[in-house]
Amino acid sequence: MDMQILSTANALADCCRSWHREGKTIALVPTMGYYHEGHMALMDKARTLADRVVVSLFVNPTQFGPNEDYQSYPRDMERDTAIARKHGADALFAPTPSELYAPDAGTWVEVPEMGQLLCGVSRPIHFRGVCTVCSKLFMLSQADYALFGNKDWQQQAIIRRMVRDLFIPVTIVGVPIVRAEDGLALSSRNVYLTEEERAQAPEIYKGLVYAKTMVEHGETRASVLREAVLRRWSSTLPLGRLDYLQVIDSASLEQIEDVCGPATMACAIRMGKARLIDNIQLR
Repeated sequence: MDMQILSTANALADCCRSWHREGKTIALVPTMGYYHEGHMALMDKARTLADRVVVSLFVNPTQFGPNEDYQSYPRDMERDTAIARKHGADALFAPTPSELYAPDAGTWVEVPEMGQLLCGVSRPIHFRGVCTVCSKLFMLSQADYALFGNKDWQQQAIIRRMVRDLFIPVTIVGVPIVRAEDGLALSSRNVYLTEEERAQAPEIYKGLVYAKTMVEHGETRASVLREAVLRRWSSTLPLGRLDYLQVIDSASLEQIEDVCGPATMACAIRMGKARLIDNIQLR
């Protein structure tokens, strides 16, 4: 069957209800578009999990702060449509903001404690917007599975908590980070990097790998791991401006002092116009 392109909430709901009536399972891939290999990996994984795949393409205004890049966020609807079709999407949901947010909309979904950590310090409304739009997509699609990339580790952890707390009957599936050959995590915002910034950007991941190697050799103190990475970056990443670098509990996102269970080192680095996030599982 050819991919359907849907632009209204009712059309998406009707389409997914009809699939469920036929006994089909549905996997949802929520995206903001400008697709790269990371998005393609999400679609390919979705194809293996369910009978039908819905890809949403929506640059969600409510997750951007007043001085962020909502207007300039890269968009290419024609190319994205072709990629979604090629990677097995059965439906592409591409609504306008007014379709998902009524002029007097006043309902928000958030996980405030987790949403105020890490990226939430510099982007205080971001995760409220993410949770609200994902809730809408989950309800409209009634998806059995929803796929998220592990690069946005905080986002995924918050959505897992939201789904658990609200008893939303969807299984959240994390998909490994897709990286360029030099290690840089793929991101739609990488297009903002200058040539010089792009040359240095892989050092972000190399620093995280350095910390993981230290853990493998017995170092468990978070403060020591953090200082080692910051020392390394001070020489290898001069164009980077630190937003945060933290060692956290992988599920709760809270900072930990000692790596004794599932732990993640997560960071955000500003380079020119780009704000790059990355993480590594330490244990």
